[in-house]
Formats: sequence, C-alpha cells, structure tokens
Amino acid sequence: MRQPRLSSVVERRLLVNYRIDPDIARRLLPSPLRPQLVRGHAVGGVCLLRLGSVRPSGLPGALGLRSENAAHRIAVEWDGPDGVETGVYIPRRDTGSRVNAWAGGRLFPGEHGRADFDVRETSDRLQVAYATRDGEARVDVTVDLADELRGSGLFADLAEASRFFQDGAKGYSATGAGRHLDGMQVHTDAWRVEAGLVRSAASSFFDDPDRFPPGTATLDCALVMRNVPVGWRPLPALAVA
Repeated sequence: MRQPRLSSVVERRLLVNYRIDPDIARRLLPSPLRPQLVRGHAVGGVCLLRLGSVRPSGLPGALGLRSENAAHRIAVEWDGPDGVETGVYIPRRDTGSRVNAWAGGRLFPGEHGRADFDVRETSDRLQVAYATRDGEARVDVTVDLADELRGSGLFADLAEASRFFQDGAKGYSATGAGRHLDGMQVHTDAWRVEAGLVRSAASSFFDDPDRFPPGTATLDCALVMRNVPVGWRPLPALAVA
C-alpha cells in the first residue's frame, strides 16, 4: 500500500542534544549507517514533539489530529546513489496517541510505542516528561528559552546548530522485524529554531551506563521549534545489512 504524504504543524519541538563518543555511537547503529561527526563527536538527542493538524496532505487542517511524541536519535550518514547522505537514526519512537501507535509502520513509516506524557509550558520555560508503558524509556527535561546558544561543545552558535539539524531532514527508524529501517523526510519553508538553556535533563537511554559508559555521553545543548508548518514524505525502506 502506498503511504500518504502528511501535513502538520509543529506546535512544539524540543530537541535536547548530547555529545557522544564516536566508537560508542557506532556500536548502536545498524549497517549501512555510521555516525555523523561534529568537532570529533557523534551527536545524539531526544526529540520531544507536539504535532497539531496532522492529516494527509491536501485535507483541511481542521480535520487533523494532535499528539505528543518522542524519539531518541543519533545523527548519521550513509552512502547513497549520489554520494554521502545525512539524517538521523531513531532506535525508538513513542507517542501518547493510540492512533499513531496503531498507524505507525502501517499507514505511515515509523513504529511507535505507547507512552504517558506530562507537559508544562510557559512562554519562556518548557517542562516535558514521559514514561513508556513497557517501562523501557523515561525522560524528564526542563529548558528555558534563551536569546543565544551558550556552552555547546558541538556548535559555535545558533545558526550553525540550526543548519546542522535542518540538513538532517531524513529519519530512519528501527522496526520490530529488524530487516529494514522505515524512512520519513520532513520539509518546511518556514524553518526556524530558538536556543534553549537546559535546567535539568534525565534520559534513561543516554543515562544508561551499560549503553554509555561514564563520560561517553555528555549533555550539550537544546533547541526549540514552535508553531512551524511542516510536511512529511515517506522514504523507501533502507535494508539493514
């Protein structure tokens, strides 16, 4: 079945980023993916995403759905037919929506687990926490909006960080079968991000010492996107070697 293109509004996208030891990141990636390095580091993160007006492209926004979603991700590159391509590998997606959990991997790419979200937002502070119903993942972050990006070991300024993530628009997600990765590409003509100052961040994925021995995954920075219309295009599945 042909999967539809989707339209939506990113009501809030909070991206909390980590600097990762490249050798550790390599162990977590299926072939043919490899870490995309920035200043000698691999880049990982948690994307906490509230989507509104999600519907097949061409339908009115009033018919769309709204949902809280989360994805753990690692920036990657791979050899495509026209050269090196960049994007993100997503070992896990979770959602607060029963519809997304059922439709992911069926009607659109990306299998989702179920999770319960606790979100508190003001004009200058975002607090997002969630726990998955299978008990495998928990995240709790508090980020203040800032006028510039400070203290990052990955990016010199907000403009450099924005370009990096805008260029990584292709996402490939792990699947239960394990023989391929589901692909989705995001597009917008209104890309804009704001800097965030992390007040606290906990992630059972990046804080796991068995997955990331001490010193191999370090909290780096946060970015925020708000009220941006985006489109989603399915990509051909990527075979796993």
